[in-house]
Amino acid sequence: MPTTFLVLSIIGAVLILNAVRPVMIGPFAPLSFFPGWLTSELAPHLLVIHVIVVTVLVSLGAVEGTKGAVALGLCIFSAAGLVWMINQARRAGAVCDAALRAGLGDEYRNRIAPAFVDRHDDTAPWRWWALPFRFSHPDVTQVRNLRYADHGVKGLLDVYHHREKPSGAPVLLQIHGGGWVIGNKDQQAKPMMLHQSAKGWVCVSPNYRLSPRATFPDHLVDCKRVIAWIRENIAEYGGDPNCIFVTGGSAGGHLTALVGLTANDPEFQPGFEHVDTSMVAAVPYYGVYDFINEAGTWSGDQRAKYFLQRTVMKVSREENRHIWEMASPVCLARADAPPFFVVHGHNDSLAPVKEARMFVERLRAKSESEVVYAELPGTQHAFEVFGSIRAAHVIRAVGRFLDVVYSSYLSERVEQ
Repeated sequence: MPTTFLVLSIIGAVLILNAVRPVMIGPFAPLSFFPGWLTSELAPHLLVIHVIVVTVLVSLGAVEGTKGAVALGLCIFSAAGLVWMINQARRAGAVCDAALRAGLGDEYRNRIAPAFVDRHDDTAPWRWWALPFRFSHPDVTQVRNLRYADHGVKGLLDVYHHREKPSGAPVLLQIHGGGWVIGNKDQQAKPMMLHQSAKGWVCVSPNYRLSPRATFPDHLVDCKRVIAWIRENIAEYGGDPNCIFVTGGSAGGHLTALVGLTANDPEFQPGFEHVDTSMVAAVPYYGVYDFINEAGTWSGDQRAKYFLQRTVMKVSREENRHIWEMASPVCLARADAPPFFVVHGHNDSLAPVKEARMFVERLRAKSESEVVYAELPGTQHAFEVFGSIRAAHVIRAVGRFLDVVYSSYLSERVEQ
């Protein structure tokens, strides 16, 4: 029994160390991501399981001898690590609020229209994190598999709206991630879309063509075709076709940034150049922003050589630097960019945080709109895919940002 206890305690301690200090550069970074992500976002649940298992093993005599004593010490270390991660997750609300105050002004909450103030709170309800994989809401209706393009299942989208269908509501386009090669509209950002839809927004979640069959800019073109569909059809589902926001994580964060920065560019709107593809605001989560490796991170170098070039771009940077630059948000910062809220985890093993910092720096140097940046301590990639303490705080902060910008949009429309 002491030997079993020691083996389990070593495994637990390694998982904690990986979550607290993940591998962030090199070939082992992707392997570090998955266990670190689950450990950090499910820390409350793991702490409960940890305490129960240790209590049972101790009651069975597993602490006898040197092995048992060492195992118990490691278990105490693991419990302390889980408590630390829970506190880091709870800090996300304060970090995001500080970012919003820095980007929008200390009194940014006063900019939210009175009609929307009551739908905001800063808490992380226990149902969010106690039931992390609960992907439904009694007040939200999901309309599935609406066609926006002739690409089979890749040309389908879902619409989320309040069960009492709104009228003229703001629209949030959610672009899924998956490294441009996997993923679909059903798998990501459900907590965000359910939260916003329950508050009266209309959310749109599309599939899009994936690599290696698709070649950039096919992914971006599809996202813009979704915008064309929204302009023409979203009023039927309660949305305002003239008020579209965009968000997404990972590859979806990359595409979110590109959607925000390539508005009405005919290069990415073949056959529908006349459609207005401008956004009211963009909220990219843990995106990849630097395909040409200006930041000097491993993603720009290794991915370009072994993944991006062969799978997504199908051409080298030397052969067509223009298309690589058009795929790199760091190259596209512009004065007329919409407001941005960039969210990134400090411990991200898949999308280096250095790229996010450089992207924000470029945006702030050129954009005439407000740019908010929240870098979350102790946070891995994909942190808001399911419900967690951190996800609840960040989603609420993003909701405040969206309503600040939406309130300004409504005010400007009245003045016009």
